[in-house]
Amino acid sequence: MKKVFTLFPAAAILALALSFAAFAQSAAPAQKQVELYGQKIHYVEAGSAGPTVILLHGLGGDSTNWAMTIPALASKYHVFVPDQIGFGQSDKPMINYRVTTLVEFLDAFYKKLGIEKASLVGNSLGGWTAAAFAIAHPDKVDKLVLVDAAGYSNKRWGGPEVTRELAMGLNPATVTDLKRSMSMIFYNKAMITDQFAENAFAAKLKRGDGYTINAFIESVLRNEDVLDGKTNTIKAPTLVLWGREDALTPLGIGEAFAQDIPGAQKIVIEKCGHVPQLEKAAEFNAAVSKFLEGGSTAQVKN
Repeated sequence: MKKVFTLFPAAAILALALSFAAFAQSAAPAQKQVELYGQKIHYVEAGSAGPTVILLHGLGGDSTNWAMTIPALASKYHVFVPDQIGFGQSDKPMINYRVTTLVEFLDAFYKKLGIEKASLVGNSLGGWTAAAFAIAHPDKVDKLVLVDAAGYSNKRWGGPEVTRELAMGLNPATVTDLKRSMSMIFYNKAMITDQFAENAFAAKLKRGDGYTINAFIESVLRNEDVLDGKTNTIKAPTLVLWGREDALTPLGIGEAFAQDIPGAQKIVIEKCGHVPQLEKAAEFNAAVSKFLEGGSTAQVKN
């Protein structure tokens, strides 16, 4: 039976996949930083006109996860892409990380940069954070896009329980472990070569976010900040966007989000895994752009 990491956000290798190649294909956005709660938060900024959009990466990720999304949105939106606290080039204090931590830092990010309202696009852990923020601060969210998001308990969507053994696989300690995790991330296994895995592992070590990842694993195992019974209060128009072959946060979780959030739309991208913004960038960008512009999106039947 295929193992699935059901509740948990994107694996630690999410940020490593395809990001360097993606940035090579587009002009790099401005690299900036801001201090929040005494911590340096790195972010990129692109565009200047139009409504504000904030892109939130998953576990082990950073702003490069959105390298193929930023150019597609920057012509019409003011785009902000932070490395969330504990990840990427942002500071990594040794605290007990949980989703509430990310929500508080996102709120501080809004205040520091003078953002009154924004559309949030979040992948995996970033989707969990975006949904939790929309619940806590409904007046600060224009629209919400949940991309292969985590946040529900296994009881809500009917999946298997997350064990410590499975969860710890999200912080691979060897190249072999990393390659195994990559097979859970991508539908297209051809891209997971030995050289690619070695480069990704080297980048992971350089990023130094292992403590953060383990802290989030412990938070999930303690069932902190789960969204069960809360998402029906989300007021923002919501798009639930999922890769059909996602083995980390399976489609059943997406179906639960679509059922629970009033008026939510759902799009399922075929032959796609956990990171559609990378694996199916053109299709992903078209769907997100249409939704943000206010166009209707037909639900895809399962």
